[in-house]
Amino acid sequence: MTVFTLSQDEREPRLLRQLTDLVDHHRERCAPYARILAADGYTAADSIAELPWLPVRLFKNLDLKSIPDDQVFKVLTSSGTTGEVSRIHLDRAAAATQTRQLGATVQTVLGPRRLPMLLVDSRGILANRHTFSARGAGVLGMATFGRDHAWALDEQGRPDLSAIRGFLAAHGDAPFLIFGFTYLVWLHLYDVARDAGLDLGNGILIHSGGWKKLTDRAVSPAEFRRRLAHDIGLTRVHNFYGMVEQIGTIFLEGPSGGSLYCPDFADVVIRDPATWAELPPGEPGLVEVVSTLPTSYPGHVLLTEDLGVVHGIDDGDWPGKRFTVHGRLPRAEARGCSDTYRQAA
Repeated sequence: MTVFTLSQDEREPRLLRQLTDLVDHHRERCAPYARILAADGYTAADSIAELPWLPVRLFKNLDLKSIPDDQVFKVLTSSGTTGEVSRIHLDRAAAATQTRQLGATVQTVLGPRRLPMLLVDSRGILANRHTFSARGAGVLGMATFGRDHAWALDEQGRPDLSAIRGFLAAHGDAPFLIFGFTYLVWLHLYDVARDAGLDLGNGILIHSGGWKKLTDRAVSPAEFRRRLAHDIGLTRVHNFYGMVEQIGTIFLEGPSGGSLYCPDFADVVIRDPATWAELPPGEPGLVEVVSTLPTSYPGHVLLTEDLGVVHGIDDGDWPGKRFTVHGRLPRAEARGCSDTYRQAA
C-alpha cells in the first residue's frame, strides 16, 4: 500500500475539487474563517495556488474549529518558545482519518506489518492523554505503527543504554522501526550507539525536527545520514516534514534521501514572501502546505513560516513535487517538536 502514486497532472485537479469543497465546508461551520474569506473577497479558485490560505500563526491567536464544543475529542497543541501555542481541535472522525493516512504514508517505507519499535524519547512525554504537545502527539501517532515498544530515554530524559541493548538483543536481527526527533536521535541514540559499538543495521529510522540544533553543531542532513550509515550501520533513514496544524499529513523523504515528497492527499506551493505569487521549481520561498485531512478545523491550506524550494516534479523516487525545507523565515518564532527539548542535567 502506498500514497505516493499521483503525478502532478493527476494530483492537481483531484485535490482542487476536494480542497474547494473544504473551503465551503469550513466557511459554513467556522465563523472566524467565514469572516476571513469575506474580507479577502474569495469567490473561486482555478488552481491550488489560488485557494485562500491562512497563516499558520493564526492558530495561536484565534480559536478556529469547525465542530461544536461537545464534539471535540482531542485538542493538540504546538510547540513554541514564546508561550503562544496553536490549539488544534479534532473530533473522532478527524482523529481516525489522520491516524489512518499517517499509517498509509509510513507503510510506504515500513511495509504492512508492524515492526518492533525503539522510541527515542521518554515515556513521560505521554503523561496527558487529552491535551498533547506536538512532540507527544508525534510520538503517540507513530507508536501505533510499531509493537514491542522500548524507550531509549529514561524518565529523566537521559539515554538508557540497558534498554537499547535489551531491545537490540530481542529484535536487532530482523527489521525494526526507530522513531525520534532528529536532535534526540543524534544526541541520545547515535552518540550512545557509536560509543557502545552497537549495530543498528536492521533499523528503519523515521525522524523529524530539530535541524536547527544540528546546524549549530555543523551537522547537515547529508552528514547526518552519512554518519549514521558509517558509524552504526543505519542506512534506511527517512526524514519527514509536518506540523501539528496539519496533523496526520507528513511529507516523507524518499529512499534516495535529500528530497521530501507529497502524499496523494497533499501538496506544497512555494510563494514569494514579497508578492505571495507562486514560485517555479528552483526558486526558494515560503512553504505553503495543503491537505484534504483537516475537516474539524480550517487547516487545509496553510502558509507556514518555513523557507523551502521545489527541486523537481515527477522526476524523483516518487511522483509529484520533490522539495526541501531550508529553515525558518528570519525573525520567525523558533519552534519545532524537538526544539523545545531541554537536556536533562
